[in-house]
Amino acid sequence: MRIIQSRTFEKRVRRFRKQDKKILDQQVRKIVKNIAIGQEKRGELRGVFVHKFKIHSTQHLLSYRMADPETLELIMIGPHENYYRDLTNYLKTRR
Repeated sequence: MRIIQSRTFEKRVRRFRKQDKKILDQQVRKIVKNIAIGQEKRGELRGVFVHKFKIHSTQHLLSYRMADPETLELIMIGPHENYYRDLTNYLKTRR
């Protein structure tokens, strides 16, 4: 399976520490093994899945979708605060 990252995802991951990136890599592997691990969203975010996990004591949300049957697109990662608002705005500007 091919994994691609959006520019927003790349920018946010750059700020992560090395040990936080290891946790993120483990979570991405879980998603690749089971695409339905995240919760599928409705309405404007239809087709987007959000997987919740913790890095230290902070809960992070990772949104992803299947670009095609063999490609997983990692859209955005971040803490819960204003996450869905930012995700919706990002997807609107992208279409």
